[in-house]
Amino acid sequence: MRILVVGAGAVGGYFGARLAAAGRDVTFLVRARRAEQLRRDGMQVVSPHGDLTIQPKLIEASQIDGPYDLILLSVKAYTLDSAMADFAPAVGPDTMILPALNGMRHIARLVERFGEKPVLGGACRVVAELNDKGQIVQMAEVQSLVYGERNGASGERMQALDAALQGAGFSAESSDGIVQIMWDKWVNLASLGGITCLLGGSIGQVASVPGGVGAASALCNEALAVAAAYGHAPSRQEAERVISSLTNPKSKLTASMYRDMKSGGRVEAEQILGDMVEKAEAKGVEVPLLRAAAVALRVYDAAHNG
Repeated sequence: MRILVVGAGAVGGYFGARLAAAGRDVTFLVRARRAEQLRRDGMQVVSPHGDLTIQPKLIEASQIDGPYDLILLSVKAYTLDSAMADFAPAVGPDTMILPALNGMRHIARLVERFGEKPVLGGACRVVAELNDKGQIVQMAEVQSLVYGERNGASGERMQALDAALQGAGFSAESSDGIVQIMWDKWVNLASLGGITCLLGGSIGQVASVPGGVGAASALCNEALAVAAAYGHAPSRQEAERVISSLTNPKSKLTASMYRDMKSGGRVEAEQILGDMVEKAEAKGVEVPLLRAAAVALRVYDAAHNG
């Protein structure tokens, strides 16, 4: 299977490097600056599961000369439009597009551009960042990729995808409930992002002050209510896990949005929080804390990137 990884940053670079190291046919679609860095230094992964350096196969958008079997899409939401324009020549009649983006908004945009057939559902779990040397640094042991047909069907495409992605040094599996998995992840990310960005600290810092646990729990319950309004309420166990993990006074957990904000970078405010607030409004669900978090991030984004 010919695999094109779109986004050679922390997430796409991590999974792509593991796949390439396991002997898969992986090409990375990159811009000129990142290409120069990777050709000079190789793609370096620093990980509790073992460090590795590969000499990646690279391509720029203008060099794409035909379709790939699988496009693993891992870009920030605010670059999705330019990414779609870049990889469009790689999409053929049998291409699968596996997005590893946060939230749900990207699905509609991908379907609008490429149609229903190629667009799969996908969710990944990996805590990784690019450092100032361009290395991919994995900061926690979790590393999983789940994917599936959005209508819940199983068949030859998922069997082929399992064969291509499994056994490459991370957990990979197809699921007939991928849409629910994506909603579960969205609820968790919106809650985590909302708590840390709105209240200005790690989960433990928030939970350790008077009123912190109550505020964090209330924000989690808003996100859970939105998911329920759309028929995707997490299981009771998952809901309890989310609230427990995001009100733990010993937790050092922060959202990637919070870390991006602290470093002065761009944030995925609309994809993770703005879209959830819009969905809440459409169903009449009251989400004052999520709305406040979204506005806070919009104010930050306008000040830093406007």
